[in-house]
Amino acid sequence: MIVAGFGFRTGADVAALRTALAAAQHGCAPVAALAAPHDKLALVSELAEALGLPVIAVPPDALQVPKTHTQSIASLEARQTGSVAEASALAAAGPGSQLLVTRHISPDRMATCAIARSGVEGPAA
Repeated sequence: MIVAGFGFRTGADVAALRTALAAAQHGCAPVAALAAPHDKLALVSELAEALGLPVIAVPPDALQVPKTHTQSIASLEARQTGSVAEASALAAAGPGSQLLVTRHISPDRMATCAIARSGVEGPAA
């Protein structure tokens, strides 16, 4: 399964998420689900509904497990992870997942998106 993970600032809108997703997904296989920290699901759910995709809630402690490729001071201070988008994508994709695309930042700098693939692919993947 291919998952797009999001991180975003308070005040971000669906347009910021959509542009971050488009930038991250450029040249990548289509995503099968969207993911974000559980306390940020409302906005991601709006985008998921528009795209017809499921949403995966990532618990706070799961954000701290994956090692992220990029490092944001704001993310480290707020969530104890270098990239909320990368950590969300990796956590939602499950054990053994790999990052396909590091975080991309929306032009307004309000949202980030990263893409990961599950470590175990099923026959329908």
